[in-house]
Amino acid sequence: MLRERVLDGELEPGLRLSEEAIGGALGVSRNTLREAFRLLTRDRILVHEHSRGVFVRRPTGDDVRDLYAARRVIECGALRLWNDVSEKRREAVRAPVRQAVARAEKNDFSKAGPANIQFHRGIVGLAGSTRLSDESDRLFAELMLAFRVAQEMDAFYPTYLAWNRRIVELLNDGTIDQAIDQLLEYFDAAEQDVVSRLETH
Repeated sequence: MLRERVLDGELEPGLRLSEEAIGGALGVSRNTLREAFRLLTRDRILVHEHSRGVFVRRPTGDDVRDLYAARRVIECGALRLWNDVSEKRREAVRAPVRQAVARAEKNDFSKAGPANIQFHRGIVGLAGSTRLSDESDRLFAELMLAFRVAQEMDAFYPTYLAWNRRIVELLNDGTIDQAIDQLLEYFDAAEQDVVSRLETH
């Protein structure tokens, strides 16, 4: 519940978290809350500052560069498995893009962010590794926090929908290397975009 409140923007980056206030709002014990703080600090969603308390983390440009370095290795590696996986796993990559395109045609970008994350989750899922998917979910959560700091989430996602669509088209055509090249270009552009937005906030 606490993770969702942070990623939904209810708890802003940089905010100091009061155990009393958060525990009361969530209806959980202090011990339960402290364990949540510990886990979210491990996942880089929160940060503990000695003698000051626990804060919602504010990712930096260096954090974003590191996130995209990890994503390049994980997602490009997973895409190479496209021809060897089940149709169900391939469909987990295609379906979020179809849904996002349908909403975009109605000029509705309210679910663009979650659809984009589902697309990338689908790519990671091609590897068939629960551990890799779990680790990628932590990366995605940290990246969503960076988007919150940049304060441009609605403007960010529509820009990349056409890229997602092109990647899926290339995968469907069996041109895996070209799809990977497109994903790498996507990552380069997205990294630069997020970093530049962070540096202006």
